[in-house]
Amino acid sequence: MVKTAVSPTKNVTGLEWLRARMDKLGYNSLEEVAQEIQINRGNLYRYFSLETRPSVALLPNLCRALKASPAEILKALEILGPNDRI
Repeated sequence: MVKTAVSPTKNVTGLEWLRARMDKLGYNSLEEVAQEIQINRGNLYRYFSLETRPSVALLPNLCRALKASPAEILKALEILGPNDRI
């Protein structure tokens, strides 16, 4: 059997990160997540499609609903780089 080299882990961001997080947490739709965060579904989509950035005031709600640290959220939104710390 031939072993293949494992490629470096890709930093998942944007909608790809959000979809994976939704699957992990059992959310079925963007609408469910948006309701939990108390924002419009379209805004949630625009944040994670990297079209626009959310306000800092929204960060606690994003963290709570997505069960992620502020650093994880900011990296998913490409506000922080993969090696940045807060």
